[in-house]
Amino acid sequence: MNSPAIGELNDEFSIQDGNNSLHFENGTGDIPVAVIKNEQAKAVISLQGAQLLSWVPAAGDEMIWVSPDACFMPGKSVRGGVPVCWPWFGAHVSNPDLPAHGFARTSLWRVADVGVTITGESEITFRLDSRTLTDAVQAMWPQATTLDLSLTLGTSLQLALTSTNHSDQDMKITQALHTYFAIDDIASTLVYGLEGRDYLDKSDGFSRKTQDGPVVINTEVDRVYLQTADDVMIDDNKRKILIKKQGSQTTVVWNPWQAVAEKMGDLGKDGYRKMVCVESANAADDVVVLEPGGRHTLSVTYSLG
Repeated sequence: MNSPAIGELNDEFSIQDGNNSLHFENGTGDIPVAVIKNEQAKAVISLQGAQLLSWVPAAGDEMIWVSPDACFMPGKSVRGGVPVCWPWFGAHVSNPDLPAHGFARTSLWRVADVGVTITGESEITFRLDSRTLTDAVQAMWPQATTLDLSLTLGTSLQLALTSTNHSDQDMKITQALHTYFAIDDIASTLVYGLEGRDYLDKSDGFSRKTQDGPVVINTEVDRVYLQTADDVMIDDNKRKILIKKQGSQTTVVWNPWQAVAEKMGDLGKDGYRKMVCVESANAADDVVVLEPGGRHTLSVTYSLG
């Protein structure tokens, strides 16, 4: 799919309603972005991947971390923001040659709808239709599927990722909203809400362990927490970020720490100290099965505590 013309996007979808505005412009790497401002917040969303790059509540600082060394190129994943991992999370279950975390995060989405709520929040919905993607992507994912990501931006941030099976066969997906949260310092950051939960420790050969107390990050952490729909809170000793979700039984916590970060090449110098990923997911044994015509929504709300 070719990039849409900025003028055409603005003609069809721009909003200027008092203090509530939405417009489109060429972002870094000439990738189109939606720029949103209202009395409650401001945000930037890339049309590639429908990837939120910035969300700043009026009463706070930047909530979303993007690496200073992130690569902004067509078809390349961006380190940071809120990547959409779909229709599989991590490596493909049967073909490791396919791209990790699927193709949604590197595909160009189209704008489906915009609006303003009665309480002054901005709304925007992006859509990815597998039937309109490249032959290479359709070879990876031949099932007829639409994927919608709806964002509601205000003092809180709401995201709803909806998968719809338009084929005549059952469809299995795993997925995640791979959110990179901006934090003051990983050394003073704790993640609450996962106490007593079992997890798979990827950094230790996917061994199964049980969380004792809040999550402390002082080494590489790459964990898939199982059977958890609980609220989670990030506390970096400067602010608290609350995470509430539905349609997800898996929570992933990730920070690569120094040695792994240095090998990655796009996390920035000491970038690992300024971010933590807490991901609402369906992963591991938490596989979503959609019957023909079936629909599933993974939704999450972020807010300051």
